Amino acid sequence: MNFAERLINFNKEHRLVSHILFWLLLLLVQLSSSSYYNGDQVPLGNNLIGDCTNLLAQIPAAYFLAYFIVPRFIYQQKYLAAFGYFLLGAYLICVLSRFVVVHLEEPFYGRKPNPKETYSAILTDVLKLVYVYFFRIFSVAFIFTFLKLLKGQLDIQKRTLSLEKEKAESELKLLKSQLNPHFLFNTLNNIYSLSLNSSPITSDAIARLSEILDYILYQCNNVYVPISGEIALLRNYIALEKLRYDERLQVSLQVNQKNNLQIAPLVLLSIVENAFKHGAGNDAGSPVIIIELHTEINSLIFKVTNSFDPKPAIGHAERIGLSNLKQQLELIYPGQHCLQISQNENLFIVELNINPI
Repeated sequence: MNFAERLINFNKEHRLVSHILFWLLLLLVQLSSSSYYNGDQVPLGNNLIGDCTNLLAQIPAAYFLAYFIVPRFIYQQKYLAAFGYFLLGAYLICVLSRFVVVHLEEPFYGRKPNPKETYSAILTDVLKLVYVYFFRIFSVAFIFTFLKLLKGQLDIQKRTLSLEKEKAESELKLLKSQLNPHFLFNTLNNIYSLSLNSSPITSDAIARLSEILDYILYQCNNVYVPISGEIALLRNYIALEKLRYDERLQVSLQVNQKNNLQIAPLVLLSIVENAFKHGAGNDAGSPVIIIELHTEINSLIFKVTNSFDPKPAIGHAERIGLSNLKQQLELIYPGQHCLQISQNENLFIVELNINPI
């Protein structure tokens, strides 16, 4: 949490205290400035009285501008009304400030009231109200309003980021929920076929499925998981899928793992699953699937090449499996990945490069 966020949180939790501290800090700044400017010619007490008088005008001016003019008129795009009310309010505040100075502050210093400083003179001396009082009073009001608007903008950005994060997490959960049942459906069909034939490898298939379920249900809840877990998942998945085919299916898994880098769960599986479903599943000849995985310190290259029968529409594969993958990658690795899908004669190639920042 940075300094600005800490200030915003403190303001939310201690709203009254934060406002009091702001005005006390402003008073100290103005008092130090007055003491430096006036030197020894004006006692510290007189400087304090004068700065307090200024503050008595600056506080209502700030709240008038920040909590009345801006939200009720500027935000509502009532600019003409905002201008009119602002002129009226600024005039009244400046007049009241001048009355306080003439009838309270100056007599406190021992100055006699100027006989020319009548009520009508105060009300009609617009130039003095503008040049002596308006800029001094409303310069602080403008700064106060700017800080309030900046805080509001930071709050909006924080809420927007929070909503986007929640939306991304919910979408990611939805994508995973779409993937897992699809994978389980295919795998259970495989085991069912083995059980009908009383195959001795049925128990091994069930054990591998148990490992897969344990991984998906209990180890894929985080945004990132170790690549070693994903590799083990791929090995179990490939072993289960190979049970469906005879020797005609050629599967090659080449792993060059230099580190146990973190990766989003089930991303690699969806690519491999697509190769089996739309490659080996639709290729009546001698299907081939080549899986290559290479990791560096902070990068991953994953390439899956599968043969396919060009007669069936390959678009169905992208429509279900790879379109799901594209959405998931955009949520987790925005601007940090490259997914290339190509087709070369009877070969379908998917290559994924991930370079987390």
